[in-house]
Amino acid sequence: MSPTVSILIGVLVFTLGQIGGWFQLNSQFLWKWWENKPFISAVIFGLPTSVLFWYAWRTVSTHTESVWSARFIGSGTGFLVFPILTYFLLGESMFTVKTISCLTLAILILLIQIFC
Repeated sequence: MSPTVSILIGVLVFTLGQIGGWFQLNSQFLWKWWENKPFISAVIFGLPTSVLFWYAWRTVSTHTESVWSARFIGSGTGFLVFPILTYFLLGESMFTVKTISCLTLAILILLIQIFC
């Protein structure tokens, strides 16, 4: 498997981890049932999310030979996932100068880490 494909797989796994992390933290705002259940949330969402991050980190850092790349790609995927889920599920606008600027920077960081 080529390094670019492996890195893209790492990006996908990081993205799944970021989605899990988003639901771990924000389910309390989506559904009343989750309001005061931090430990259940940590077990149900946190354990699988941690495993996804571990594998994504290993995949990216192994194929780029840099944990810095894994760090930037992991953060970049978070900056893409968070505003999209927050906009569609919580109704908070991502269409502000600050958020759009951060999204643009996150996309640039991902592109630099994947293709340079």
